[in-house]
Amino acid sequence: MPQAVVQMKNITKTFPGTLANDDVSLTLKQGEIHALLGENGAGKSTLMNVLVGLYKQDSGEILINGEVKNFVSPKDAIASGIGMIHQHFKLINAFTVTENVLLGDKGSLFISKKKMQTSVAKLANEFGLDVDVSAYISQISVGEQQRVEILKSLHKNANILILDEPTAVLTPQEADALFETLRDMTNKGCTIVIISHKLDEIVAIADTVTVLQKGRVAGVAKGKDINQSNLSRLMIGDDIVLNTTPQESNIGKTLLDVKNVCARNDKGLQGLCDVSFEIHEGEILGVAGVAGNGQKELGEVLCGLRTATKGSICLSDKDVTKCTVRSKLDSGLAYVPEDRLGTGLIGNMNSIDNSILRSYYTHKGVFIDYKRATSDVIDAIAEYDVLMADPKAPVRLMSGGNMQKLLLSREIALSPKVLVLSYPVRGLDIGAMEKIYSLMLEQREKGCAILFISEDLDALIKFSDRIMVLHGGSVSGIINREDAKIEELGLMMGGNKEGAS
Repeated sequence: MPQAVVQMKNITKTFPGTLANDDVSLTLKQGEIHALLGENGAGKSTLMNVLVGLYKQDSGEILINGEVKNFVSPKDAIASGIGMIHQHFKLINAFTVTENVLLGDKGSLFISKKKMQTSVAKLANEFGLDVDVSAYISQISVGEQQRVEILKSLHKNANILILDEPTAVLTPQEADALFETLRDMTNKGCTIVIISHKLDEIVAIADTVTVLQKGRVAGVAKGKDINQSNLSRLMIGDDIVLNTTPQESNIGKTLLDVKNVCARNDKGLQGLCDVSFEIHEGEILGVAGVAGNGQKELGEVLCGLRTATKGSICLSDKDVTKCTVRSKLDSGLAYVPEDRLGTGLIGNMNSIDNSILRSYYTHKGVFIDYKRATSDVIDAIAEYDVLMADPKAPVRLMSGGNMQKLLLSREIALSPKVLVLSYPVRGLDIGAMEKIYSLMLEQREKGCAILFISEDLDALIKFSDRIMVLHGGSVSGIINREDAKIEELGLMMGGNKEGAS
């Protein structure tokens, strides 16, 4: 019988105006994969942040192998063998992969850089985590950054590993490989906790599932009780169905015309190579590809955050290739980046200030009209179902889904002609996904041209009119939705151009 290695008893944690965890008890056993399920804001990440010492519980206790622990910092949790890979990564951009993994280690000042890199590369190869150990964090993709976070925990000998939305940045094949790695770790006695909204993955991989609802435990499922119907009822009281369905598109004139665009990535290497496509009025062009194959560069080139070294970008027949960011945005382009907390929003600023980042210069005089801005935010909260305790509280205290809805509401408020969405539902629960997809389709119905970058092939096939596949910064092909099959898209993501039109 597997023994309990972690017992969280009657944990309560509050923030100003929010009861995040309400008398929560959780037991993790040796050699199991334990999934933590719940809607955005249900308290999943908060509970795990308590376990890893980032937050101190208001009441309750934590036992590791039967011993009561009083974690005052993550260092204490790490010493007890607990590691966490957060949804928003805790990496230092100016450091290399190796430096991030080894950060905090005690050792000689004169240790060889080559030896350090070799050691980290060996660990990465052992667990099948493909990453350039010499690259700086600022130079690698979000998917690669997640692998660095996993390496950090493995390097510190974590035997209790917590992963917050671990497959959000992975292809289905990469997710399968990750789950094989995690299962191998549990076979060696490790305990894995997965925070996820993907019910199919939880059903496939979890030994035990704890469901949280509004900060409390709604139920625990094991064995044959781990099925989508049961879990959805525990989570929201009903079966979960993603009802959003696109209507027949009414495609009009070309709004975005990209020809032979090239751009360098953060390493100074070719990030985009002769990328050409066009998006029409009332059309969604989906973009598929393994993380790090030019998606980030494409979004940034279109909105002006990255310079095109070759080619042209035309927005409504206007050449905006060399225009400034503001000029492109003023011409009708809106951008929701993959990094919602950092590039999209400023965590320490409140929702009011974040909502006017795109439009503050339109206010009259040198003073911002906060009365108007506050009114706009209150309207957006109601219209977009944004849940927050206080509009004047830092947005970093909001759940990922509510951050995303706030970010999207800001961009939509400017009535864009072209909307670039980069992983818009990454890490969101089914309810938040439903809202985001509905908003995307509403913009399409209004005639907006949408570039929809996603790792979810099912969603791309369902919502896109056409799908473009990127590999190595180049276009493997563009296919119509009715012709798209997951197997073919997977081959194109690997560089196979056969069958592409």
